[in-house]
Amino acid sequence: MTRAESLITTVSTKGQVILPKAVRQRREWAAGTRLIVEETAEGVLLKQAPAFAPTDPSDVFGMLPFSGEPKTLDDMEDGLLAEARRRNDRD
Repeated sequence: MTRAESLITTVSTKGQVILPKAVRQRREWAAGTRLIVEETAEGVLLKQAPAFAPTDPSDVFGMLPFSGEPKTLDDMEDGLLAEARRRNDRD
């Protein structure tokens, strides 16, 4: 469908609108997809709602408790390498 093409739908008595199948498929909007409705000067804009609310890193840093000495970058790299070796040894 090109931008110049127009599709027509009808508002039901319950205020529901059926989006044409071609639009739903192109946008990959399955049943249950949450949409944000924005009123604009030109009409109404529908956008897919994000799966998760926006989060600022400062809201989540330090959420898990830790006791003990802080880890160095070398300690973390050693831990990652050890885990990678452990996982590969299983194969």
